[in-house]
Amino acid sequence: MGNTNSLCGRKGFPNQETSNSSVGNNSSHDGIKTIEAVKSCSFSRKSDLCIRIITWNMNGKVSYEDLVEVVGKDRKFDLLVVGVQEAPKTNVAQLLQTASSPTHVLLGKAKLQSIQLFLFGPKNSQLLVKELKAESQSVGGCGGLIGRKKGAVAIRINYDDIKIVFISCHLSAHANKVDQRNEELRRISNSLLSKDKRTHDLIVWLGDLNYRIQDVSNRPARSLIQNHLQSVLVSKDQLLQEAERGEIFKGYYEGTLGFKPTYKYNVGSSNYDTSHKVRVPAWTDRILYKIQDTKNIQTTLYSYDSIDQVNGSDHKPVKADLCLKWINS
Repeated sequence: MGNTNSLCGRKGFPNQETSNSSVGNNSSHDGIKTIEAVKSCSFSRKSDLCIRIITWNMNGKVSYEDLVEVVGKDRKFDLLVVGVQEAPKTNVAQLLQTASSPTHVLLGKAKLQSIQLFLFGPKNSQLLVKELKAESQSVGGCGGLIGRKKGAVAIRINYDDIKIVFISCHLSAHANKVDQRNEELRRISNSLLSKDKRTHDLIVWLGDLNYRIQDVSNRPARSLIQNHLQSVLVSKDQLLQEAERGEIFKGYYEGTLGFKPTYKYNVGSSNYDTSHKVRVPAWTDRILYKIQDTKNIQTTLYSYDSIDQVNGSDHKPVKADLCLKWINS
């Protein structure tokens, strides 16, 4: 299985065994498991499946050049998953297909107004797809010029006998909406995961989850980031705090937040917001994953980072490279 040039080569990190796919609360919850990305690979061994996952809030506009940068030149992955929020009315799927050619082709897509999800695979990989289904769940928001709907879209796929569900979401904004975001995650999970009796080898959540930095004002936050001390802010991240409380993402993994907060930037630059809103920087854009069959599947996270050179939005894109290997294969 998989691309012989896949992102592979080193033993994966052990996974927390769990049988519950919900993001909801649980009394024994001890937070999201944070892991360091390997960030290097000799390509000397073969993984069964490697996935590049990208999330980006486009702020209502996009250029082809930015999408080329987002997809990247290194195509040593099997599946490419791109989730976008606040997408423009431009045909993003067509632009992504051009940007990812000639190595990859569009396998499936899901759409809820400006919340969109695209799945690409290697040429001729359609033969490996045994099942593919798109779904969506709205949790509010409004239409407007770019349809700022809140909710999620999902793609389920059985790819070469590996069953995966990708969920891309856009949750409610503002620092004081923590409980609302938690409830939206529970609604989405109940609709797209809990009611589904099928099992999945891998579940991936990505998107603009909109969790903010708690109880840190603008000037101290920006000073820490400017001095490359943003790691001090991680303990104040609302998403990690809520997971630690047992409210969301039971049993999920996320790479270390070693990159700068991805929101809010002046469009066209890498400078944080200087508008009248002067938003406190935050890691609003995230990628998390969970392995259901931890006895038989091993994962390695090879990268988790923002794509700082893309300046077309007030958010920076975030990407993760994740590889799976059957332990008993």
